[in-house]
Amino acid sequence: MGPIDGLLYGFTIALTPANLLACFIGVVVGTVVGVLPGIGPVGAMALLLPSTFAMHPATALIMLAGIYYGAMYGGSTTSILVNVPGEAGSVVTLLDGYQMTRKGRAGAALTIAAVGSWVAGTLGVVGIMFAASWLADLALRFGPPEYFAITFGGIMLLSRLSGGSVLNAFVMVAIGLALGTVGMDSISALRRFTFGSVELSQGIDLVPVIMGLYGVAEVLLLAEEGVKRASIAAVRMRDLLPTRLEWRQSAAPIARGTVVGFFTGLVPGPAAVLSTFISYAVEKKVSRTPERFGKGAIEGVAGPEAANNAATAGAMVPLLSLGIPFSPATAILLGALVIHGLQPGPLMIAQQPEVFWGFIASMYIGNFMLLILNLPLVGIFVSVLRLPQHVLATLVFLLCLVGAFSLSNSYLDLWVLAVFGLFGYALRKLRVDPSPLVVALVLGPMMERTLRQALFITRGSVVEMLARPLTIAILVVPAAAFVVPPLLRAWRRRRNSAVEGVPGS
Repeated sequence: MGPIDGLLYGFTIALTPANLLACFIGVVVGTVVGVLPGIGPVGAMALLLPSTFAMHPATALIMLAGIYYGAMYGGSTTSILVNVPGEAGSVVTLLDGYQMTRKGRAGAALTIAAVGSWVAGTLGVVGIMFAASWLADLALRFGPPEYFAITFGGIMLLSRLSGGSVLNAFVMVAIGLALGTVGMDSISALRRFTFGSVELSQGIDLVPVIMGLYGVAEVLLLAEEGVKRASIAAVRMRDLLPTRLEWRQSAAPIARGTVVGFFTGLVPGPAAVLSTFISYAVEKKVSRTPERFGKGAIEGVAGPEAANNAATAGAMVPLLSLGIPFSPATAILLGALVIHGLQPGPLMIAQQPEVFWGFIASMYIGNFMLLILNLPLVGIFVSVLRLPQHVLATLVFLLCLVGAFSLSNSYLDLWVLAVFGLFGYALRKLRVDPSPLVVALVLGPMMERTLRQALFITRGSVVEMLARPLTIAILVVPAAAFVVPPLLRAWRRRRNSAVEGVPGS
């Protein structure tokens, strides 16, 4: 089935009433989550994951993905109107977006952000159609050594690119890998690290861990901050139309941001955040008037907003084609599919075309819904900010408790939720990113299984396992990510010392 035929088939799946409703709920929840500072798409997806257990796999994926890319739209609203990023991917938007609000051009900034997000999201889905199909065909040549290299390289790259201390990232990875070994070994059927507990023999579930790290930790932070209310700038409908000059200034940044975002999404790490910083730097570099940036330049809104939406599409490519998540949000999507008995990867496109193509078609529909919702209803979405924080925190905490217990009606999941809630709160206070832990917990069992299979195939020879051409090619990327930055820093220090040693310099 070619991309065009597959897309037409996908629309027959996505346009069913149940899937349209799931898409609508997902993008609305995503927009609200993007507007509310702190919760983020990962926390919202974790909270609503238990509600998808009774759904068809395609319907569950459509709703959860709608939350993911819908949050990118909503995050720009608070960045522009309140100078507070509703979502981490909208941090860069507030630099020029809020300055435009202060100049009375908030409506134009909101429109450009929404249109740029829609263009980037739509073009990003086109990229998924062709890139995922091509990569899935390539992945059919992969064996256990190649899959081990991808999972190992993905974890290493994420620890390098997640920001902050590399040591902290490695500690998070180690904890995630250790948690992934708890339970019954899938090959030998031996119980590991269960300490005699029958409940622990099933392993530590991903959902209460994520709910604790992101949901309960956020509730504790909200409780610590106390009651706060935002001061919101008013936007009238007639102010939403940008001028002809603003449209012209935004066209090229949207195109460049789309390309930057999509390719950044293919790299392990917080792609939606990284892509915005890269896009902003690119726009400032190519601009003939870089001094305008930070003072209300429309390009500083258009480029980053396009980039973060294209990055969400790019992040779907390795998930759907290889079955490997490169971010916490895609890890939740993988968890949802595994819970429904599906394994994303090269065979899913052929074996479950209704899930793959239905999901692709739903992203076209969801992006169109978001474009329609985010402009006329911006006042309604922003009014959510007036909700008292203690009410919001209580609702989030109740959803966490119900969601964790509904997995298997086990008190163990509630304990896991509580422990990781406190742990996540401590990490927030220490400014340590928990993302490497989540990805390592998801990828750890797969990495262990494929390593053991690869060693069995090569009769225990590590050299023979790593000497395969595809394995070497895959491992070169994370190796370069670790070797190149220290070499560059050493070269710069040497160059600077040489310049300082020149007389008269």
